[in-house]
Amino acid sequence: MKRRSPSLIALALSALFSNSWAADAAIVADTVEVVGSTPMAGIGVPRLHLPANVQSIDDRALEDIESLNMAEQMARRIGSVTVNEVQGNPYQADVNYRGFTASPLLGVAQGLSVYVDGVRVNEPFGDTVNWDLIPNTAIAAVDLIPGSNPAFGLNTLGGALAMRTKSGFSHPGGKLELSGGSFARHKTEFEYGANNGTLGAYVAGDWFREDGWRDYSPSDVKQLFGKLSFRNASTEADLTLSAVRSSLVGNGLVPQSLLAQRNENIFTHPDQTRNTSNQIAFNGKHWLSDNSNLSASLYHRTTTTRTLNGDMNDEFEDDPTQETGALNRTRTRQQSSGLGLQWNLSTARHQLALGASYDHARVKFLQTEQQGDIDGTRGVSNLQAETEENRLRGTTTTASLYLTDTIELTRDLHLTASARYNRSHVITVDELNPVAPNLDGNHHYNKLNPALGLSWQVLPRLNAYGGFSQGTRIPTPIELGCADPANPCSLPNSMAADPYLKQVVSRTLEAGLRGDLGRSLQWHAGVYRTLNTDDILFIGTSTSAGYFTNYGKTQRQGLELGLKGAAGRVDWHVDYSWLKATFGSDACLLAENNSTRGSSAACTAGGQDDEILVQQGNRIPGLPEHSVKIGLAWRANDWLKLGGDIQAFSSQYARGNENNQHQAGTVTDVYGNTRTFTGPGKIDGYAILNLNAEADLGAGWQLFAKVNNVFDKRYASAAALAENPFVAAGSGFENDSDKWRRETFVAPGAPRAAWLGVRYVFGGK
Repeated sequence: MKRRSPSLIALALSALFSNSWAADAAIVADTVEVVGSTPMAGIGVPRLHLPANVQSIDDRALEDIESLNMAEQMARRIGSVTVNEVQGNPYQADVNYRGFTASPLLGVAQGLSVYVDGVRVNEPFGDTVNWDLIPNTAIAAVDLIPGSNPAFGLNTLGGALAMRTKSGFSHPGGKLELSGGSFARHKTEFEYGANNGTLGAYVAGDWFREDGWRDYSPSDVKQLFGKLSFRNASTEADLTLSAVRSSLVGNGLVPQSLLAQRNENIFTHPDQTRNTSNQIAFNGKHWLSDNSNLSASLYHRTTTTRTLNGDMNDEFEDDPTQETGALNRTRTRQQSSGLGLQWNLSTARHQLALGASYDHARVKFLQTEQQGDIDGTRGVSNLQAETEENRLRGTTTTASLYLTDTIELTRDLHLTASARYNRSHVITVDELNPVAPNLDGNHHYNKLNPALGLSWQVLPRLNAYGGFSQGTRIPTPIELGCADPANPCSLPNSMAADPYLKQVVSRTLEAGLRGDLGRSLQWHAGVYRTLNTDDILFIGTSTSAGYFTNYGKTQRQGLELGLKGAAGRVDWHVDYSWLKATFGSDACLLAENNSTRGSSAACTAGGQDDEILVQQGNRIPGLPEHSVKIGLAWRANDWLKLGGDIQAFSSQYARGNENNQHQAGTVTDVYGNTRTFTGPGKIDGYAILNLNAEADLGAGWQLFAKVNNVFDKRYASAAALAENPFVAAGSGFENDSDKWRRETFVAPGAPRAAWLGVRYVFGGK
C-alpha cells in the first residue's frame, strides 16, 4: 500500500523527532517487538500496535539485581509500581500498580490478575497472590499490561501481570548459585536446560532461608520447577510441574512508640504462614496453516495454607474477665482446575484471538481459636483448649468467552477491539452451623466487558495511543462471608452470616505518546483514569478485625513518564509516576482510632460514635502520590559490571484515616466523650539507594554482590490507625483498657543489608 503524504501536524512534529523520513524509516524497521495480548500463547501483537504502555522485563534484567521474587523485581524496575511491606516479610509484600493491588494478605482489596504460562495464580478464596509460590529462577520474561483489559479475565481492574517460564529450548545450559549475608540469609539456586531439537527438558530449584531482621521472624522457601517440551515444524507442547514448600513469618505493623525504642520490635507474635503447593500444567500450540494456530492449556493446582497468629483477644476490652490474648489458627485447602482453548489468526490486516476458558475451584476452610495470656514477649502463653470457630467449604466456577482483534485500518493506524463474557457461580456451605442464618450462600455473577483502542504511528519515531477498557471482579468466598459490620471478622478470617456483595466494575480511559530519539534513547508519556463502581473495601474495626463492604465509587487517575537509554558502556532508566487515588462517593465508615470519629452529624444520627465521614475526593490510604525510580548499569570493562537504583516515594495516609483528617491530640466528640490520639495518621516519604556488582572470573565462574538501603534509611512503607494495649515501655499488658493508647502503627522498612554470592554457569548458558 502506498504511503500517504504526512499531515500538517505530522510535518510539524517531524522536526523534533527526525532529520529525514527515509532515514528514520530505515532505523525503525530494524526490529519489531511482539508481546502477548491474551494470557494464553498466541501469535502476538507488535508492541506499538497495542493501545497501552506494556512494560516488560527479560531474564537478564531479572538476574542483574538478584531479586528474591517478582514483587521485589517489580518494585525496583517497573514504573507506577509501589510496595507496602505490611507483613515485614520479603515474600509477603502488597504490590500496587496504578493504585490497584496484588497481595498475599486476606483483607486487601485485590485488583490485579497474575498469570504464569497462561495459568491464573490468584487464589480463589480471596483473589490473593502468593509471591512465594511463583518459581523465581524459572521466569524467562514478564509483561505488565495496564488497564481493565477484559482479555485477561476476572480481577483485571488495574492491570495484568503475565509471566513466561524457561524451557530446554529457550535456555539451554546450566547454572548453580550460592549466596549469603545479612539477616543470616542463605540462598541456593540451580537450573539446567537441554534439548535434542525435538525434545527438551528444563529444571530449576530455589531454596531461601533467613532469620529475618525483626524479632521472631525466620522464613524458609523451597521451590522446584520442571518442564518437558516438544517441538516440531507445526507443534509446540510443554508439560510443567512445580512444587513449593514455605514457612513465612511476617510480624506485621508495629506502634510508632515501640519502633522508636528499637527498630527490630514487633507488636505481637507469632504471625506465621505455611504454604504447600503442587501444580501440573499443560500448554500446547499447533499451527493449522501458515497464519493460524490453535492454543490449549490445562492445569490442576492444590494449595494448602496454614496460618498461626498471636493476637489480642478482642473480647477483653468489653469483658476484662476474659483472657488477654488468643492464638488464631486457620487451614485453607484450595484445589483449582481449568482449561482453555484459543484460536489465533494472523493476516496482513488482523491479529485475532478467539478463546474460551473454564475454571473451577474447591475450597475448604477451618478456623480455630485458643485463648491465653499476652506475656512479656508479647506472645501468647498459658493456652486454654482450642475451639472451632468456623468450618466452611465452597466452590467458585467461572466460564468465559473472549475475542480480541488488532486490525490494521491503515499502515500507521491500528484498532484493537476486545470483549469477554464471564459467568461465575460462588457457593458456600457452612459445615459448623447447618441451620440458617449461617454462611450458606449461592451467588451468580454475569458480565460482558468490552475494550476499544487505537494506536497511531504519527511519525516513524512517534507513536500515539488511546483507548477504553472495562473489567470486573466478583466477590470471593472470604468477602461474602465477612460483610456484616455488626459481626466483624478476625484476620485472617472469622466469618458470620453476611449480606450479598455486588461485583466490582472497573472502567479505564488512557492515552499516551511513545517513541525514540535514536537507537539508544526511548521514552513514553501517558495519562489514565480508572473508575471503580461497587468497589469492595475492608474496613478495620480493631488491630485484628473488620469486615468487607461495597463502597460506591473509587477513582485512580495519573500520569506516567519514562525514559531509558544507553551511552557507551552505561545503560540507564528513569520513571516517574503521579497517582491520585480517591474515593468517589460520600459514606460513613467505621474508624474507631481516627481523631474525627463521632464528629460528623451525618454519621452520628443513628447514635454511632465510632464512624468517620469519608467524602468524594478524599485520598485512598496506602498509596503515595509521587514515585520516582532511577536505575543505572555500568560495564566498567569486559569482566566487571556495576549498577544501582534509587526508589523514591512521597507520603501516604494510614488505613483508618480514609477521610484524611486524623490529627494527634485530645478530642471531644458530639456525645461528650474525650479521647487522646497520638501519631500523625500518615507516614513520610522516603528514598533508598541499592547497589549491585558482578565480576566475571572466567571459566564460567562469576562473583556478585548487592547492598540494599545503602544509607540505612529508617522509613515505613505502610501504616494503620489502631489501639496499643501495652504499657509505654511495651514490656507488659495494660489491663485497664481505658489507658490503651490510640496510635499510628507502621510497617518499618528493612535496614541496610549486604549479600555476597558466587555463580557457576556451564553447558553453553
